Amino acid sequence: MADAFDSGRIARIVIRAPNWLGDAVMALPAMAAVRRTFPRSTLAVAAPPAVAPMFEEMTDAAQNELLTVERHSETAMVRAGRFDLAILLPNSFRSAWVVKRAGIPHRWGLAASARGWLLTRSVRPPERPRHQSARYLALMEALDIRSSDDHPRVSVTAASAQRARDLLAKNGLDPSSTLVGLAPGAAYGHAKRWPPSRMAELAVRLGSRGATCVLVGAAGDRDAGREIESALPRPAGVVNLIGRTDLRLLAGVLQQCRAFVSNDSGAMHLAAAVGVPVTAIFGPTDERVTSPIGNPGYNDILVHPVFCRPCMLRDCPIDHRCMTRISVDTVFESVLKRL
Repeated sequence: MADAFDSGRIARIVIRAPNWLGDAVMALPAMAAVRRTFPRSTLAVAAPPAVAPMFEEMTDAAQNELLTVERHSETAMVRAGRFDLAILLPNSFRSAWVVKRAGIPHRWGLAASARGWLLTRSVRPPERPRHQSARYLALMEALDIRSSDDHPRVSVTAASAQRARDLLAKNGLDPSSTLVGLAPGAAYGHAKRWPPSRMAELAVRLGSRGATCVLVGAAGDRDAGREIESALPRPAGVVNLIGRTDLRLLAGVLQQCRAFVSNDSGAMHLAAAVGVPVTAIFGPTDERVTSPIGNPGYNDILVHPVFCRPCMLRDCPIDHRCMTRISVDTVFESVLKRL
């Protein structure tokens, strides 16, 4: 659908960020492309509460304004911004309906979820699978927004870095500690989780090399953290921060780590964007689509080839072989290379 307009008269732009942390990180290069194409426009990012704090750190989005939007008030908040152009990164019908109701005259995004009639400029989704970050950049290119092959970058503010140092100090860790972050959870489902008992064995082996492992994750990952702690010998040399960090504090803690081990998760993408070497363990999900691309050249993507992956299932109906066949030795050697 055509949408003729004078780009020089676009004074205010809002980008609707993805709803998931990992997707929001992978969208940063696309957001940077909008900033380059409209250098004189006021740029706002609208993001849900679970994602918005990331944009309070220093990101390539370089937005002038940040809107933390709740479902019940999103339309009113966006309308109050008096934007000339909305660029939608989520593919949902609702995101297009919100900007239509908010009265934004130019509304751009993918023609997905039967929402094409709500957009003034729509782009057909790509037919072939490609990395999610590349999909966002392809959308920008189709919208005549100058993109590049940038990777996601998040620079931690001094305030967040100090909060992280204070938290680590309260847990007996000083700046000279060799920290390895472990993210044992995964929001998508249990099938994405490398067995917690193996995370525990990995922590013990890294501890024997002088590293201290720091468990991180959201409150929903506490069960995985408890499983790891229960499998550890005493004393273990592991600090459990699962459920004890907000998103900005998590970014600060990640910055203090020398290496990071994670399932396919938002924390994995954030760690790579902060610049930490990541060992990413993939099972049912597709590493070609969601592998970490921040900090290029320093990440290790571990998979075990089995006939049934990537199945994209939340729970494995058989024996979880895609994850259980990735050995502790394999992960341990990967982390040692990064240390």
